[in-house]
Amino acid sequence: MNYIEDYSPNHSKKSRFKKNIKFVIIHYTGMQSEIESINRLKNPKFKVSCHYLINRRGDIIQLVKDRYIAWHAGKSKWKKFINLNSSSIGIELTNKGHQFGYENFNNKQINSLIRLCKNLKKKYNLKKENFLGHSDIAPLRKNDPGEKFPWKKLSAHNLGCWYSTKKYKFKNKSNALIKILFFKNLYKLGYRYFDLKRRNVRDKKVIKAFQQHYLPNNVNGKIDKKTFKISHFLTH
Repeated sequence: MNYIEDYSPNHSKKSRFKKNIKFVIIHYTGMQSEIESINRLKNPKFKVSCHYLINRRGDIIQLVKDRYIAWHAGKSKWKKFINLNSSSIGIELTNKGHQFGYENFNNKQINSLIRLCKNLKKKYNLKKENFLGHSDIAPLRKNDPGEKFPWKKLSAHNLGCWYSTKKYKFKNKSNALIKILFFKNLYKLGYRYFDLKRRNVRDKKVIKAFQQHYLPNNVNGKIDKKTFKISHFLTH
């Protein structure tokens, strides 16, 4: 694949083994412009970076070589993995984000992303379920790539998971039981940052992260029937 090379010094000095790359984490830049984003990702003062940035024209810019650990995921958890920088490749999509005027991702961007992800999947023998959003692995502090990101479209290319709807009868489950089962499903999927045995006000952020990924038209942080059903379809 052709990349524009524009390297950042913000990465580990030691290289990692190919087999250690297990995930692709997708972000948005959340800044006013592409230039501002690249400057931030290359500035040693900020200690942040990613492996690839895809701009609104669909250009793929490589900032850190795959073999080095880029600093994109931060404090994060997924299944048994913690601090996913060491086991992932980070891809940033130019987008102003929720703070500055969240935009739709355009076709050029997404087509380039799909091409890049397919390439990485093959190169590192990645599982389709290991293509995740930043908010999936760090739901308490991040909400990118957000509800406008087309996860369903990516899943059609075997990148990331999606659900198929089946018949499901509630059999008069109580709200309390639905909550218990929902968080069990989330835990099975890989989400962390919640306690299976007791609820916390922070749980709303985890629910929202799940909805941004799988129910983007209904990001309200509440476990309604549809939200629960999707968690069930994904895990059964």
